[in-house]
Amino acid sequence: MISALAWVRKGVAAEKPTTYTMTEDEYSRLQSIAKEEINEAKKELKERAKTDDTIMNDPALKDFDLENYDTDEEGSDDGEEADVDKQNVNLFSNIKGLAYYDDNQEDPYITVHGEEDPAVMDQKEEEEEVRILGSDSLLLVAKTEDDVSNLEVCVLEGDQDNMFVHHDFMLSSFPLAVEWLDYRVGRKAGQEGGGNYVAVATFEPHIEIWDLDTMESMYPDLVLGANATQKKAQRKTRGKPHSDFHTDAVMGLSWNKNVRNLLASSSADKTVKLWDLAAAKCVQSYNHHKDKVQAVKWHPSEASVMLTGGYDKRVGALDSRAPAAISWWAVDDDVESIMWDAHSPSHFYVATEAGTIRYFDLRTASSGKGSDPIYTLVAHDEAVSAMDQHPTIPGLLVTGSADETVKVWDVRNNKPSMVVSRNLDVGNVFATVFCPDEPMLVAVGGSSGEPRIWDISSNADVRQVFGDAIGARAAAPKRALIGLQNDEENDDESRDAIISEMYGAGGAKSTPHGDDDASMASDSDN
Repeated sequence: MISALAWVRKGVAAEKPTTYTMTEDEYSRLQSIAKEEINEAKKELKERAKTDDTIMNDPALKDFDLENYDTDEEGSDDGEEADVDKQNVNLFSNIKGLAYYDDNQEDPYITVHGEEDPAVMDQKEEEEEVRILGSDSLLLVAKTEDDVSNLEVCVLEGDQDNMFVHHDFMLSSFPLAVEWLDYRVGRKAGQEGGGNYVAVATFEPHIEIWDLDTMESMYPDLVLGANATQKKAQRKTRGKPHSDFHTDAVMGLSWNKNVRNLLASSSADKTVKLWDLAAAKCVQSYNHHKDKVQAVKWHPSEASVMLTGGYDKRVGALDSRAPAAISWWAVDDDVESIMWDAHSPSHFYVATEAGTIRYFDLRTASSGKGSDPIYTLVAHDEAVSAMDQHPTIPGLLVTGSADETVKVWDVRNNKPSMVVSRNLDVGNVFATVFCPDEPMLVAVGGSSGEPRIWDISSNADVRQVFGDAIGARAAAPKRALIGLQNDEENDDESRDAIISEMYGAGGAKSTPHGDDDASMASDSDN
């Protein structure tokens, strides 16, 4: 299952990503973390043991002798556990004891040196394989298979319409949101220039931040809200709001592009938190929602203004410096996603679980209460779980839903109409994101676990409606649909069938632009 997607612009990633190297400081840090977690686990076991003693002393259970149920006749398991406790556990003792040569010249078993040295040749080959060109785009894919969650860093080779997994990171829990940012943290904190990082929100009450230019990382460069003291408090106050950290799943993230050290997060604990990446701590907590907060978005130009939406069927707009003054807009169901209109920043979109999209004007709010929507679009039969707008063409909107369809909309002049609907065989759709460098490309992910890149300019209806704005890409591309390389299975036939269908004039999974689309939208002003 793919639960979230994010693009990385061309030229941002390092041409030659480095491989994670465990330093002495890292050894000590991880050992310290492991020791703290083991101690916390022991304390929990002791607390549970007290409860078990109470149960064991129940007169009704005395005849079953449950206390000695697991004890062998020849010995006791308790003695073995005591021996283990006396040992000085060092997780990396075997690794540190390995012998190696710093230079192949010193190794008596290597007789070939220079450019012909197999090790040198292998190293050059590996460097070339992991090289990221300036023409490559990166797609970040938050994926879960068989209860194992990963963040895959996929490379889209623009000149070849080819996509493959470059490297990945193992996540601590099921991912709910990803947000790219360029503020340097962790080992590279304080270095000049922008970085290449991703913040990941999961079912855990903390936020992981990974360096995308480092491969084979064992641990995030920074974890917000997860030191030993906070973890202990999180276990005791699960779901209850706390001013310094989240106590339940983190559901949404938004990086402030105007104040780069600020990251906002929304959570199932009903709070929104503001994090200072430089200090790696929460600097403000907002408690204005009455239920889980699904989404948070910083305003594209007003650095202190944010938008939040939750399961209390409300959307709030506030200035983070004066959180008491909040303007509210009511919607018909739980909020699935929110989005500022990049082409008209005083407006915003709200997608709901009822399958609708509402378009509001921020300026119409009065005395903390927002006005009715400018229009309400009945976009899907089920929840609108994904939504994005074209970065350069006003009025071009794409949506995805649990009804397994992806739709392109023309919402210009506040008169929305559907241009095309597609089933891209990704299952329930959870993410649709326009590529910032190739704006006619839309990344789509869903329950099938296979990402798709759809070039919407390959559709005749899209070219007809937005032809002037599309410009040079109006001609059909080499491939309308791009998926990941699969070395184990040959799916060329199914892929060609999908592409053939998408180039065709119609089909069972194709709904072209037409007069019937007018019924999909209702104007609240009428």
